[in-house]
Amino acid sequence: MYNVYSWRRHCLPVPAERAKEAANELMQKKIGITTTVPVEIIYAANCVPVDLNNVFITSPNPQQLVEEAELAGYPRNVCAWIKGLYSTVLQNKEISTIIAVTQGDCSNTHALMETLELAGVEVIPFAFPFDRDYDLLRLQMEKLMARLQVGWEQVRSVHRRLGRIREKVWRIDELTWQENVVSGWDNHLYQVNCSDFKGDPDAYEKEVDQFLAGLAAAPPAKAGLRLAYIGVPPIMDDLYDYLEERGARVVFNEVQRQFTMPFETEDLVEQYRLYTYPYGIFYRLEDIQREIKKRAVDGVIHYAQSFCFRQIEDLIVRERIRLPVLTLEGDRPNRLDARTRMRIDAFLEMIR
Repeated sequence: MYNVYSWRRHCLPVPAERAKEAANELMQKKIGITTTVPVEIIYAANCVPVDLNNVFITSPNPQQLVEEAELAGYPRNVCAWIKGLYSTVLQNKEISTIIAVTQGDCSNTHALMETLELAGVEVIPFAFPFDRDYDLLRLQMEKLMARLQVGWEQVRSVHRRLGRIREKVWRIDELTWQENVVSGWDNHLYQVNCSDFKGDPDAYEKEVDQFLAGLAAAPPAKAGLRLAYIGVPPIMDDLYDYLEERGARVVFNEVQRQFTMPFETEDLVEQYRLYTYPYGIFYRLEDIQREIKKRAVDGVIHYAQSFCFRQIEDLIVRERIRLPVLTLEGDRPNRLDARTRMRIDAFLEMIR
């Protein structure tokens, strides 16, 4: 297995000269990520983070990627996202290293790491502490910094740079629920890409700027039902369009919004401690309930991926959220099936 640097048992200050040499060696190296991690560290190392989820779901044939993983031996009753990530990494030969979240994301990631290691991929583990402990989270970040040979000065500089882009994406979110000029799909799209900034923050900022400029004369959407979408991003690609065809708009994308780090803090560790997705459902619900009240939401769609442990959390969601809740389950990359469309129609009529 190819390793750029050996693992350090302790986090020690990185000499400036060595950090510069390491940065040059790692220039433009692509590092896959299985979910949102502190990308500031990756960019500070002059590497390019690649959100494997986005590459998988936007590939020409994501269903084929799932099937290839099953041919390799992945069981049928395993999350399609995990299978898609496996095949995505193997197909992208320029990705020889991934950072896998071992705590705070899918429990199947452990097996994904092992099967990728078997295929010769270097795997760097990262864990979000379940209790959001500040010191443990800082330790995880410093271990990753040591692995990539960067120090806090470089990382904080990148943090400030990415923060300016995130603020612009926050504006897109505001225009979604305050002025009704951004669709639920565009809200989803620009926020979800903040996981890796498409591997090029400068180009992504220009894309965001152009989108915002095009909204200057955009008319507000017609009044309709206001929905919240909670849970991981959907594996179906036509959900938002179908909702808008039926007179409903998503004005709150829970997890996607979290990818933008919507917190005004200069402390990078605190930023990832406030980030709700890797932590327990009760902490996530604090953010969800606050936002659905602020955004005057009429109903909630809770999306749960097939064979995911988060399906169990649906009973907690229904107990705590005092609004109509529709639970949708997705399996493989596809469009909405007839049964799901009928359930959505009935849900919207019930709210009306």
